[in-house]
Amino acid sequence: MKTTEAKQITGSLSKPSKMPGHAYGLPAKECKTGGKLQKVKGSTCEHCYALKGCYVFKVVQAAQYKRLEAIKHPQWVQAMAAQINSKKTKFFRWHDSGDVQDVEHLLKIFEVCRLSPDVKHWMPTREAWTKEYLSQCPENLVIRFSMPMVNQPAAESWPQVSTVVTDPSAATCPAPNQDNSCKDCRACWSKDVHNVAYLAH
Repeated sequence: MKTTEAKQITGSLSKPSKMPGHAYGLPAKECKTGGKLQKVKGSTCEHCYALKGCYVFKVVQAAQYKRLEAIKHPQWVQAMAAQINSKKTKFFRWHDSGDVQDVEHLLKIFEVCRLSPDVKHWMPTREAWTKEYLSQCPENLVIRFSMPMVNQPAAESWPQVSTVVTDPSAATCPAPNQDNSCKDCRACWSKDVHNVAYLAH
């Protein structure tokens, strides 16, 4: 499948300036668990970055909802893989905004990862039900469960997690100290890293 055709099916990928590769964003308003956490004081979604700033621009919202609708397309898996494989960078983040929608969506993501074996994929999620499918997760995908509350300890029952902390000394993500950029860090994509602790912002 040609990249131009793939883009027409899936919508465009994004290129967050802080990250080493491309990403794919859905509307934060359509997060299942996150949508509930947005109303919970002290949750990691209470001040969701994807509900403010450039994310609320009409053109951005339109693109995100186009991507959401595109998941239903019968060639979505092939089109996503074609787009991802066309990029020179070999690190990909699922959902720099939004989250996995349901089991069918998750299994399609698994297939995209299998069709892009040279790419390291990372998918942060607040959907705890995804744990039931970790045994089916491709080797090149890290599903990193995001702890729902700020300063909540990392769950030991998950192989990979992330936390949000208010104490700078407890943060392990180096981005705040290096121009808000990943630079050489790839901890989020690593199955050898149990917890990535982000500083609250």
